Amino acid sequence: MPSIIDDDPVPSRSKFRDVDKRLPRLTPRKRAPPLQNPLPVPETPPLPVPPDPSTVTCHDPRRRILSPHDHELFQASPTYTLILSFVFSLSEAAADKKISTVTTSDCPEAIERILSILSSVDKTITQCPPTDQGGSRFGNPSFRDFLDSITAQSSAWHSSLGLTSPSAISEVSTYLYNSFGNRSRIDYGSGHELNFIVWLLCLDRLSILAPSTFPALVLVIFPRYIHLMRKIQSTYYLEPAGSHGVWGLDDYHFLPFLFGASQLLHHQYIRPLSIHNEIILEEEGDEFIYLNMVRETMASKSVKGLKWTQPMLDDISGAKNWEKVEQGMRRMFVKEVLGKLPVMQHFLFGCLVPAAGGMNREEDVGVKPEAEEMEGGEVTVDGDRVQHVHRDDAWGDCCGIKIPSTVAAKEEAKKKGEEDGLRRIPFD
Repeated sequence: MPSIIDDDPVPSRSKFRDVDKRLPRLTPRKRAPPLQNPLPVPETPPLPVPPDPSTVTCHDPRRRILSPHDHELFQASPTYTLILSFVFSLSEAAADKKISTVTTSDCPEAIERILSILSSVDKTITQCPPTDQGGSRFGNPSFRDFLDSITAQSSAWHSSLGLTSPSAISEVSTYLYNSFGNRSRIDYGSGHELNFIVWLLCLDRLSILAPSTFPALVLVIFPRYIHLMRKIQSTYYLEPAGSHGVWGLDDYHFLPFLFGASQLLHHQYIRPLSIHNEIILEEEGDEFIYLNMVRETMASKSVKGLKWTQPMLDDISGAKNWEKVEQGMRRMFVKEVLGKLPVMQHFLFGCLVPAAGGMNREEDVGVKPEAEEMEGGEVTVDGDRVQHVHRDDAWGDCCGIKIPSTVAAKEEAKKKGEEDGLRRIPFD
């Protein structure tokens, strides 16, 4: 009977011959290519020369983006390029500069006049105190008295800037009026913030503000405006317009993050991840707009942790450097502000910031003026009819759902003595 055990306890060498040829070759793994953003980084278009004053015939600004087709015409228009050029030029003017780089004593007279106007707006808040709403966290009706007072003073303010034409004063002051929020809905969002920038753009088009003032506009005027808006938001409980924290950056603002990222472009030790360092926020928040916004945003929340309250800010903090952040903010401004119909349908066009040919007019299609529009949703023109469009792709962008602000919740807690600081999520 043959043995089932090999008689040769030592395997022959022939069994190992050419074993390297029989084994599969080891090939290094190929690294997956890094994900590429399909949206190119928007460039800064050249800023056009201001028009000849003799060719300017001002008139009251009106809404002209009343349909998706109107929005497409706007995005292909010179006005779209003008806004991009102005906003990105302001951002570049703040690159690698602290707020203290520009002092008010070195500013031209026009900057001092604008600061004086914003101080007058601040005083108007005191003159129009909020009414007692019995603990309600929705918009306070006294905000309408505040805006009415702004309207009454606006002509004198703009005369101090050197405007003499009543039609020019009327057109330019409309943007300032709309930069504090909506009178009917008592809300505020990135569209109102854009109105403030367009107000400055109009002053640039009228040669009141030269490009040499751009650093002061970003580092002196804009922080003063943001500080003023925080006071207005906390006094009158302005509701966040549209979606609540639509980008997860801030309930109200967007542009401070673009300008602030530009400030930090090549900072020696502050990195995007530094927004989680409370010491850096405290020590550097007064010098850098981005850090100031993070600090104030965190202070307005009742929950500790950016990943719960501002998830987009938390994600952005993982960026490699501030250049990546600044490029991302440019993309977001193009796509999420100028590229969003629910935001831009409220934009106003006049003579200095003209509409494109072929865009609808409010009076032609029977749409109420922006100041009288109660519903915050999207409309579209279908023949001779104007229809409200119900959207199902984004919560809160449709019918102007009323959302109480976290600022209002904090202020009400203060009144009741219930403010115990930030609380942690149990599983954080």
